[in-house]
Amino acid sequence: MDKGKAAAARLSVFKGREAKLNKAIFHILALKGPQTIYDMHKQIETYRGLRHTRYASVNKRVRFLEESGYVSRIGLKKTKAGFEASIYELHSRGYLALALSFINLDELVGQADETTALGILGGLMLAIQAKAL
Repeated sequence: MDKGKAAAARLSVFKGREAKLNKAIFHILALKGPQTIYDMHKQIETYRGLRHTRYASVNKRVRFLEESGYVSRIGLKKTKAGFEASIYELHSRGYLALALSFINLDELVGQADETTALGILGGLMLAIQAKAL
């Protein structure tokens, strides 16, 4: 283990080259609600470190997140140019990933009382059992 760094369990969606853009998309959809890719792109360009992000990159990331089940398409919106653009929202899996990215698992286990620990353990066991079926 690295000196001075706490061991953190990171989700694969927040690892690698695309992690920063994925996290920005999650934040925008969580805070601002359902949006088109164009609207997300305009807001991502205001983020420090993502100012020169191309629309095509945002489009590709959103489509990948949709295929992975983190984002879902909920409808269509008529644009000024007369086209129809898809509206995306953060799926429950996306909200869970975003919440887990802010949690230090060592602190969670250390601070959880008996009832909370049993509740978390029960939820995990249900998820494992459902996956086994």
